[in-house]
Amino acid sequence: MKSGAQTIGAVGPTTYASDTDTNIPSRRPEERAIPKQSWQYVARSGIAGGIASCAAKTIVAPLDRVKILFQASNPQFAKYTGSWSGAMQAMSHVYSGEGVRGLFRGHSATLLRIFPYGGIKFLAYEQVRAVVIPTRSKETPGRRFLAGSAAGCLSVFATYPLEVIRVRLAFETKTRRRISFREICTTIYNERPPAATLPASALEPHMPRQAAAALAASSAAVSAATPRSGYANFFRGFTPTLLGMIPYAGASFLTHDLAGDVMRLPALAPYAILPLSERSAKQLAPNKPPPLRAWAELTTGALAGLVSQTISYPLEVIRRRMQVGGVVGDGHRLTIPEVASTIYRDKGFRGFYVGLSIGYVKVVPMVATSFFVYERTKIWFGI
Repeated sequence: MKSGAQTIGAVGPTTYASDTDTNIPSRRPEERAIPKQSWQYVARSGIAGGIASCAAKTIVAPLDRVKILFQASNPQFAKYTGSWSGAMQAMSHVYSGEGVRGLFRGHSATLLRIFPYGGIKFLAYEQVRAVVIPTRSKETPGRRFLAGSAAGCLSVFATYPLEVIRVRLAFETKTRRRISFREICTTIYNERPPAATLPASALEPHMPRQAAAALAASSAAVSAATPRSGYANFFRGFTPTLLGMIPYAGASFLTHDLAGDVMRLPALAPYAILPLSERSAKQLAPNKPPPLRAWAELTTGALAGLVSQTISYPLEVIRRRMQVGGVVGDGHRLTIPEVASTIYRDKGFRGFYVGLSIGYVKVVPMVATSFFVYERTKIWFGI
């Protein structure tokens, strides 16, 4: 996964409700599979997903910082966009001005958000998948896509305000002083776009002075009563995030599962599947697809990240612009069509893919780390 999040790899193969091996007598009681709908399984899979997501995000944090600066059109970094070397030059710029800590600015907020985000996303996918795909006969691309999209949307609902805070922390480059988490929250909360009032003078030529004054006063009262700051500021860009998450998460999980199926085909199985001699006891559970080698896991995760990011990237760019709306311009909350029109007018169609090369560079190690850590943590947790 956009950043944002957007992008963490899909989960591995799972058992089906009808294929559970919980009651297999040949297995020792402590080795029996934990029922997928149990609170024990939910808690363990959620923690495993959170750990995997934090590990993945930490590895690519410097690239993520630069990508946000590109997407949000930070004026100090506009000259670095449009080339593969621009990302390295931008990181050098940040390092020279802020040091190593500058490359990880906003990362604490990232970890605070990504742990629940990754945990919810992973466990939600397994739970939703168990409901919409109860047996192998029900396993279709459409159901896989639906399960992934639902998991992504649930994780966004739960963690979006933390994503806005992370983006704003990463966007700040105007001061060498380290901005605290509390300070950025206070700033976002108190931001107030200009009120749209109706002056009485504008209406005087068309109606009596008293009527115009009364209408202007009413307009000012309505404007004052309308929420223009506060908690609503923490949901800037939420609509494009949600719209982007549907194809992103759906395509991510679908691509990963399909790629896993390809890896297990007879022609590739001898090279992609982990040999029996190298599997642990917890990887030998019956009725589960055989685990893949590390390179195969990396490949399936990388393909999932590349496909899903390409599909959803334009909406991610729009979301970043909306999230930093209180930093640039007059703070006016633009709609999705207005932001899209501005991007197209300024930079054309290519403006919707600013920073995409960084996304491609970071997606392989990020998704590979996420998938690998998640699968190994699940084994360690006995699920």
